[in-house]
Order: sequence, then C-alpha cells, then structure tokens
Amino acid sequence: MRPGQRIGVREPADAVRDVLVLVVLVGLALTPLLPVYGTSAVLPALLGGMVLGAAVVVVGALRRWSALVVVAVLIGAYVLAGGALAAPTTTVAGVVPTPQTLLALARGAASTWKQVLTLQPPVGTGGTLLVAAFLLALVGTAAALSLTLRVRRAAVATLAAGVPVLVLVGAIVLGTRTPPVPPAVAGTALALVGLTWAAWRTGAWRPRRVVATAALAAVALGGGVVGGPLVAADQPRVVVRDEIVPPFDPRDYPSPLASFRRLVKMDDTVLMTVDGLPQGGRVRLATFDRYDGVVFNVAGDGSAQASGEFRRVGDRLDVPVRGTSARVEVTVGALQGVWLPTVGHARSIDLGRASGDLRFNDATGAAVVTSGVREGMTYELDVVVPDVPDLDAIGGSGAGGVAQPRPVGLPQAVSVAAADIARDAGTPVQVADAITTHLAEQGYFSHGLTDAGDHPSLSGHGAARLADLLAGELMVGDGEQYAAAAALMLQERGLPARVVLGFVPGSGDDEESDGEAVVPTDEDGAVQIRGRDVQAWVEVAFAGHGWVPFDVTPPRSRTPEQEQEETDTDPQPQVVQPPALPPDRVTPPEDDTEQPQTEDPAQDDSGLALWLRVAAWTGVGLGALLVLLSPVLVVLALKARRRRRRRRAADPVRRVAGGWDEVVDTARDMGGAPPAAATRREAARTWTATIAVGHPAVAARVDALARRADRAVFAAGVPDRSEVEAYWADVDATVGALRRTLPWRRRVRTRASWVSLRSPARQRRAPRGARPRPEPPSPTPSVRTRRARRGER
Repeated sequence: MRPGQRIGVREPADAVRDVLVLVVLVGLALTPLLPVYGTSAVLPALLGGMVLGAAVVVVGALRRWSALVVVAVLIGAYVLAGGALAAPTTTVAGVVPTPQTLLALARGAASTWKQVLTLQPPVGTGGTLLVAAFLLALVGTAAALSLTLRVRRAAVATLAAGVPVLVLVGAIVLGTRTPPVPPAVAGTALALVGLTWAAWRTGAWRPRRVVATAALAAVALGGGVVGGPLVAADQPRVVVRDEIVPPFDPRDYPSPLASFRRLVKMDDTVLMTVDGLPQGGRVRLATFDRYDGVVFNVAGDGSAQASGEFRRVGDRLDVPVRGTSARVEVTVGALQGVWLPTVGHARSIDLGRASGDLRFNDATGAAVVTSGVREGMTYELDVVVPDVPDLDAIGGSGAGGVAQPRPVGLPQAVSVAAADIARDAGTPVQVADAITTHLAEQGYFSHGLTDAGDHPSLSGHGAARLADLLAGELMVGDGEQYAAAAALMLQERGLPARVVLGFVPGSGDDEESDGEAVVPTDEDGAVQIRGRDVQAWVEVAFAGHGWVPFDVTPPRSRTPEQEQEETDTDPQPQVVQPPALPPDRVTPPEDDTEQPQTEDPAQDDSGLALWLRVAAWTGVGLGALLVLLSPVLVVLALKARRRRRRRRAADPVRRVAGGWDEVVDTARDMGGAPPAAATRREAARTWTATIAVGHPAVAARVDALARRADRAVFAAGVPDRSEVEAYWADVDATVGALRRTLPWRRRVRTRASWVSLRSPARQRRAPRGARPRPEPPSPTPSVRTRRARRGER
C-alpha cells in the first residue's frame, strides 16, 4: 500500500480510518455552535451536513467522479436536504423543498452569517439561521475527506488535517464567550490528533517518536498554562458578536420613570390594547436598578446580567421561571418611545417586519425597539407569567445573589428611615415587608395635579425630593417617589431591589362596591390600558424564589385631606419620623481635609510606562518561544560542538577523518545511512543512488572526499595544515550541496534531526571498511626504505 493514492488503490481499512478520524475532528470543531442555536435545535443540521458531505465524497472517490461532478452533487444535496435541515419553515411538511426553499437557501448562504452574529444566543431556528451551521458541517466534511481520498501525493493529502482547524475558527467566530468545549482544549485536541494522523498518513510515523512528540506537547501545554494567564490576565474573551454591531444603549434616552407624571396626565388616552392578558397580569415597560442621585436608570457594565445590556434576539428566548403560559397580542396606541411593553417573561416576540429592530434584556425581561414604537403597531408575545409566592412561602430565604451598582448621591434620610423602619425585622423578607408596608400604610397619595384637586406634590425622584418625602412634615407622593424610596431603602438594608415602571389595568379607575377595580375593554374584549393605569413598584430578589414584586404606593383613596378628617376624630399612632433637615444645612465634603489621606498612586500613563509594558510582554513572548524551540536549539548546539571538536583535533589525520564523519552524519540525518561494514568509497556509491540521485555533480564531490580521506588515512606521511583546511572547505561545500537536494521543509528537519547524535561512539569511529588511526602508525621497513630513497633523491 502506498500512501496518498485513491481509495480504490489504498487498503479499504486505511481509507475507513481516514474518514472516521476526519469526521470526528470536524464534529469536535463544530461544538462552539451548540450554545449559539441550542443543542437540540442545531444538532440535526450539523449531523446531517457531516453525513451528506462524507457520503458524497466517499461515493465520488469509489466511482472515480471528477471534482466538478462532486461539487455538483454537493450543491444538489444542499438544495434537496437543506430545506429539511436548515430552512424547515419553507418546505412542505418540513421535508419537501419548494421554490421558496431554493430562494431562502440561496440568500441564506450569503446573509445568514451576519444574522447569526447579530442575534443574541440562542438564536433559534427561524428563517434561514441554520444555513450557516449546515454549510460549515457540509463543506468542512467534504473538503477534509476530498483532500485525503482524492489527492495522490501524501504530503498534500495530509493538508486535510488543517480543514477541521479552519472549521473550528469559523465556529469560534460565530460562537459565544463560553463554548461547551474551551477553544484551548479543542485546538490542542485537533493539533495532537491531526498531527498524529498526518504523520501516519505519510508513512513518517514511528513509535520512537511518541516520546519526542509527547515532550513537545508537554512543553507547549506548559507554556500555555504558564504564559497564557500572564498574557490574558483576567480579560474576558473577545467575541465577534459583541463587536460587529454596537449594542443598543438605553442610557442614551431619558429614563421612562422621569416621565411618570406625563403619562399620568394622559388620563383617558388609550396607550395600548392588550388581548389575552392573564387575570391579574401586569404590563412591564422598563426596569431600573441604578440610581445616580437624580434619576433611576438601567446599568451597563458589559455583562450579560446588566440591566442596560440589550442585544438582538432570535425567535425563541430562554424562560428561567415557571408560571402561567399565555399568548398575548398588543396593539400600540398613543404610547411613544423605544421601550416595548411586555408581559411576564417572554418566550418569543413576533414584531413582523420590525423584528430586526428588537433588542431584549434577559436579566430584567425588558424589551426595546430601536426604531421606536408607533401607533397602530401590533405584535404578539408568547409569555410565562410567574407565580408570586406569599411571604410565608419565602420564609427565611436569604437575599438573592444579584450584583447591583451602588447608588450615588443617596440622601441621608434614606439610611435613617430604613434603619428606623426595619429595626425589628429579622429575615430579609421581614425587612422587605416592613419597609413596603410602612410606605403604603403611612404615606399619602397624590399625583400633584392641583388643577384636578390633588394635594400639592412635586414630581421627580431626585435626592432632594426623596429626602423631602421621608423627612418632611407630610409623606405624600405617587408611585414614582414611593417606588424609588423603597428600592433605595431596601438596597441600604442589603437586599437586591429594583424599580419597575409599567401598567396595572384598571388601577386608575374608580372601584366598584365590592372593592374591585373596573378594567375597561374594547368591543372584542381586549383590555384597554390608559394613562391613568401607570404604576411603579419594586421587585426584591430572594434566594430560590427570584424577583418578587411589592406594591409600595398608598391607595388612591388615602389622600392628605381625607386622612386629616379621620385624624381629628380617631387619632392613629404614628411612627416617629426622623427630624427634618434644616434647609440651610451645609453638606460636608466627601474628603476629610483635616486628616491626611492615603490614596492609591495614579496609574502612570507616560510613554516610558507604555514602553516598559511593551517590553515586558515582548519578553514573555520571546521566553515562551525559546521554551518551545528549546529541543531544536539543544540539537543544533550539540551538532556544533561535535563539529568543532572534529575540526580542532590535534592529529591532522583525525581532522581529515572527522571531516568525512561530518559528511556521514549529514547523510544519516537525510535518511541515507551507509550499509554496515561499508568503506568510504562504497558509502559514497550508495549515496549516489539514494540521497544524491539525480545530482551527479554532488555525487562526484562526495566520491572525491571519500578518496581524499582514504589517502590521508592510509597513505604514508601526515597531511599538512593547508591540506586539512582545504579538505574541510570542500566538506562544508559538499554538505551544503547535499542539503540543497532536499525541499526546504526537509532541509530544516535535517538540520534539527538528532539521528546522527544517537550513537556518538559510532560517530567517532572511522568509516566502515577502513582501519581507524587514532595515532599515526610507525613506519614499516618498506615505508622507511621509500622515505629514505626519496630523501636521497
């Protein structure tokens, strides 16, 4: 069996082994795509693409199809099977392709890649999203197997081991930050298995090379383990999907919570109509957890759990909670802005043509439309409304492990009121209940619309407004102030809390005699949400229960005028309020100017520091490179030392013999070891038919060196210094000519080969068939006679 021939000529077992190894490597390279689509969603497309690609190439190799025919069959397989595996929504019964399938597959081959990169995983299977995964599996498998089964030259056929590496690069580009198999592990596995298979494929694999390969792998892994953390530090992986499209930043828009009173003034205006809203369901508009002393807004720190990170999403969303499932249809009325009303936790959002403008936040369940919502827009939501646990069910559960930004500009009244109200609370849920109940039962309600007869109440929820709410003479406000104050007090007590702005249908209407609010509906029975239904509440995270809503706003009937009348006849005990702060109070400086401060030294951003960092990283890179090249450098150093010792030997005869030994070692490194017990002339003739074949000039130079070495060793007398130097000059020229007969890659391997170093005793020995002369032999009588005669002449 000769490596590199077609499957019809090679042994079937070898061809089967090639196919299995390469298919497994391609499958490993495709694993980064699993979290992009979802394992169950993308697995049929990946397996189908690999099976089709392997089947077409194997059949083509068996039947000796031309490359053009193989490509044509692959295109046919893509068209016929691509509908069922990559675009099932365009087929009949999910299998039979239609003209729409052909058009979708043609367009998807060019446009799907960008769609996958700009959607938030899992992207689902909508449209032609699976085309990218299907094409990678089909083309990658077909390319790898075509190289190893159809190419005759073994050296070219081994390039098939590089195809899975290219597939891995493509999958990583489309992948996420946390693939199921870490890229370092996948790349190392591909390199080790691929190189081993390539060596076996070319017939260059030898069991004795296992130790050397293992040593190199250990050095590479050690360098990666030690040098990797030094280079990467704690920086997160850079993912193309995070960079290709700038993420939507809602902080560029005003906080909707600051528009609370504007929505209230749209009293009887229909903002939206919701059909299919579950009983007691609420409509969420936006969620906030970052306070800057002026307004509550979303936070963005680049992490997936930040409330301000909105990304494109596919047709399916992960729902982390359980509850009541519902299908809700929303028709936008007078509502404006970029925030999209949602219900519960959305499993899918169908905006129709505006789907490309949808952005979603998994941490809060909020959604935005970058082009803005408009009147008449209709969209559908597949949602899960979570069950709200009661306080007894929460019991002694601890606070949820949610990281939130620390509030800035927090008024002192918030800390004082939170400590006073929750001083008797023990568990986290008791703290939340004490604070929310106090605000709802001890506060007064007013939108501040004095023209409509409301008690004066300022809008906004800045630090001064919240201080006046909690430390003023009368605690009066609406949902905007109470929700903001409650969230800040809960955060002060160590509980993760956030503010939700949304709508509660019927909450702004008068109650019936049974105490239930009237929920207005249209002719079709859909719920109409008006401006008066706007509400703000807080959500607190508890371990094992997620985010639990708390209503903190006093009832609309609890107004200062009504409560004042009841107080005259039936006084109620009041909780001692913290003393009001004087209006002319002096705000202490943030830094104590009287005491010396210990500050961290500022980071040196000078040019010298920059060059020092560059030099440090360059040194790390060079050190890692030296570690990787250390085996080769050791071999080169040993060869240089051996050559220097031969050339500087004390005996001129030994120096000449050492020159010939240098030629012998070069030939051995090139794979042309001379036969056992061969003389120098015989070794030179052997190399004429092996390593110097096709190069008669080089063979003649080697033969001339063998003759001169024999003459120096066996002839009478000792060669002088000029003869030795001339011989070594010819040795250097001949060694260079021998190496130039090889391709450049084998030439490099010859220089780094350690074959000639394995038997140093044999290297010091004279060539086979020649009697070594460590010392010049004593002249025999005949020789002395000849010397005497020459001396007489």
